[in-house]
Amino acid sequence: MDQNTTIRPAGAVNTPGSWPLVFDVPATADVRQWCSDHATLVDAMLNQHGALLLRGMDISGSKKLAVCLELLFGDALMGYQYRSTPRTRLRDNIYTSTEYHSEAVIVQHNECAYARQWPLRIGFHCVKASAQGGETPICDSGRLLQLLPPELVDEFERKQLKYIRNYSEFDLPWTEVFQTNNSAEVDDYCQRHQIERQWLDDGTLRTWQVNPAVARHPVSGMRLWFNQAHLFHPSTLPVTQYQQLRSLYTEESLPRNVCFGDGSPIPAESIALINQLYLEQMVVFQWQDGDLLLLDNMRCTHGRLPFSGERKVLVGMARPCELADIMS
Repeated sequence: MDQNTTIRPAGAVNTPGSWPLVFDVPATADVRQWCSDHATLVDAMLNQHGALLLRGMDISGSKKLAVCLELLFGDALMGYQYRSTPRTRLRDNIYTSTEYHSEAVIVQHNECAYARQWPLRIGFHCVKASAQGGETPICDSGRLLQLLPPELVDEFERKQLKYIRNYSEFDLPWTEVFQTNNSAEVDDYCQRHQIERQWLDDGTLRTWQVNPAVARHPVSGMRLWFNQAHLFHPSTLPVTQYQQLRSLYTEESLPRNVCFGDGSPIPAESIALINQLYLEQMVVFQWQDGDLLLLDNMRCTHGRLPFSGERKVLVGMARPCELADIMS
């Protein structure tokens, strides 16, 4: 590390120890050169700690951000297909962060943990911090696994999880999720990624896939709680939203749902406990304009708190990881 770059604790709220660490990058640094010079160190720190916050970097524009992330992650940025949330693609596989209403809470999650391919690395660039709120809390997936009751972990690990999606305008249409208007291309994608599918009589699409709830990190071998059961389970929705959905859809046709891999229901009490632990363990820090948050996407979850005022956070993902890489 150059002598002008310092590392310090983030001073985050509700943080265990000094996590995440902050790299104070000199304002005079050439950011491309800094990223190139520090890529090996950043990678090692992410493998060890799971999260780093780079502060003071002058990154203007999505093209420059893409270059910096590719240097730091040592890989080309991934596209975002088989989507779960609405985003806008900018240049060079840089995306806006999830475009949910500013009043909505985005609960903790590992990106694309409902799928059989996901990014091992993800970076968030704060172009404009909101006037109030809008933080991106993070949580340690290994810590969460340790805190969950062993009997719950055993059941989830043994039975696995079946993610069920019905694509509609209420959530995301299949044309947006799969980034195509061609149903044959959807069939091909599903076949290549072992996603079961059914085209219904009304022309809508239903998919389902069974995936693990627990995984081993492909580098460290650490066992991690790595799934989106709590995000897909209807009990996580606000009561009024769930009631509205149930007035429009049957249980089978809900836009998103999850059960155990054998088809048995997941108790709402288990999901409530998972959500509560995420709330208790998540670490919150205040965004500053120009911040670059780097995460090991398997080691760390992320979310978003409600906000007011203008907020702009961009996202880039890299290092595709496959199911075979993480089986526990």
